[in-house]
Amino acid sequence: MTGMTSTERPHLNRRLAEFGTTIFAEMSALAVATGAINLGQGFPDTDGPEEVREAAVRALRDGRGNQYPPGPGVPELRTAITEHRLRRYGLSYDPDTEVLVTAGATEAIAASLLALVEPGDEVVALEPYYDSYAASIALAGGRRVPVTLRPHDGSFRLDLDELRAAVTDRTRLLLINTPHNPTGTVLTRAELAAIAELAVERDLLVVTDEVYEHLVFDGAEHLPLAAFPGMRERTVSIGSAGKTFSFTGWKVGWVTAAPGLVSAVRSVKQFLTYVSSGPFQYAVADALALPDSYFEDVRRSMQARRDILAEGLTAAGFEVFEPAGTYFITTDIRPLGEKDGFAFCRALPERAGVVAIPNAVFYDDREAGAPFVRFAFCKREEVLREAAQRLRDM
Repeated sequence: MTGMTSTERPHLNRRLAEFGTTIFAEMSALAVATGAINLGQGFPDTDGPEEVREAAVRALRDGRGNQYPPGPGVPELRTAITEHRLRRYGLSYDPDTEVLVTAGATEAIAASLLALVEPGDEVVALEPYYDSYAASIALAGGRRVPVTLRPHDGSFRLDLDELRAAVTDRTRLLLINTPHNPTGTVLTRAELAAIAELAVERDLLVVTDEVYEHLVFDGAEHLPLAAFPGMRERTVSIGSAGKTFSFTGWKVGWVTAAPGLVSAVRSVKQFLTYVSSGPFQYAVADALALPDSYFEDVRRSMQARRDILAEGLTAAGFEVFEPAGTYFITTDIRPLGEKDGFAFCRALPERAGVVAIPNAVFYDDREAGAPFVRFAFCKREEVLREAAQRLRDM
């Protein structure tokens, strides 16, 4: 008898063979084991607005969302999403046909790629990239084609010529993340206009991950790609409540797109979670209606925290790439005499009592990412000051 038996064949689908336990789980376990300050995984250490939390409590008590909510999301939230997009960006969407509520942005990404990508399709993604991108492309049977953001004059920049060269006749979709995790880059109007022109010229679909849309600093501006000429009908825009309102455990995300694209994504989403986060959807609807002053206060507070950690990292000897957005700082460890981000991060909890993430996990080209390490600054100011002091003392 020839061939592999059922007991010899790996249990895990071969498309996911390269994906093991995430680095976030490993580093968070190290933080617990050593008592280190966890600046690895990107979750806040305080809850969001009290009035939003109370809105969730009211929904629970009033029996709103305790049973299955509507498949596309509760009408109140879908309406709040469209009003928010219109108020901030001048983008008009129909809440009934052009909005889909998801179990966080992670499900929105997975459902979008599973819906829109077929085996053999190429997906061009900005590298380094959030690790779920690679897994979702693999599950869809697509081929990821990275275009690497490279350090230049204190930040990571996109080479538009490299992006154009990456597009072939097999390219189905561009996967764009701005503000960009982990580098903190915010794509400029000129860069986004060039991406839009390329998408229209080559008739490409685009998925944009915009979960850090409200966390932009130093005068940077988040501009939705869907607002550029020719992009409204070919762009799936993904947003999330977790990053803006500091309720990451609620897992409320959403998709806005033209009806045909939303219908395609919904066809997949219904077989993933079906529905989720019922009572929290009502609370997020209230959160999106908060005044502009709330979003400005969040931005200002996060920028102050960025500055505390950036100053501490610089004083500790890291080369710091000051982010224009998100709540992550990427650093270069070579000035410290180090070159292996994995080894550095695994030793850091014992060495300094701080946890970080090696950026190489976000690269296909591990060597390109080897000397870079990411720290999260979505923590209380006193925690960041303590972490900065520990790093200076190591």
